[in-house]
Amino acid sequence: MNTLLNIVEEIENFHLPRWRELPNVDLYLDQVVSLLESYLSDYINEDNDNKENFITKSMINNYVKHNVIKPPINKKYNKEHLASLFVIFTLKQIYSMEDIKKLISLAIETSSTNKAYDLFCCELEKSIKLTFSGESYLNHSNLTQEQYILRNVVQSFSNRLYVKKVFLKTNN
Repeated sequence: MNTLLNIVEEIENFHLPRWRELPNVDLYLDQVVSLLESYLSDYINEDNDNKENFITKSMINNYVKHNVIKPPINKKYNKEHLASLFVIFTLKQIYSMEDIKKLISLAIETSSTNKAYDLFCCELEKSIKLTFSGESYLNHSNLTQEQYILRNVVQSFSNRLYVKKVFLKTNN
């Protein structure tokens, strides 16, 4: 059983790779799955004790099939694919695929893909740390509507993660 101290230490280490940290070479599907799992395995799909299958090739193929992400080029996935998949696998814990597709579209309408992705990562990490420390965001007044939506999106993930890790896991 995780103690609250262990959970807080784990959360302090939460990090999503920024655009510049994503591989500069295109990856095959197996490599994509491994990369996503290495960053997300401790933070998503807490309901499944067997964390080996929380990200599968068939899931990613379905996202391509349903136009949630663009098709790979020569069976390889680039940085844009990877960024989208990090967002999708994080948000699918709370939102429908259709909602995620709309949120991604909103983000890239207002900013370049790399800036939108980096902003998502920063806001998500900040939200998780604030949620687990019991603090709250200050100053909502200077945000654009898109920034306010992003903040609420990441807070919904952070709140779910907090309840799962602190209450549901420690009270089993």
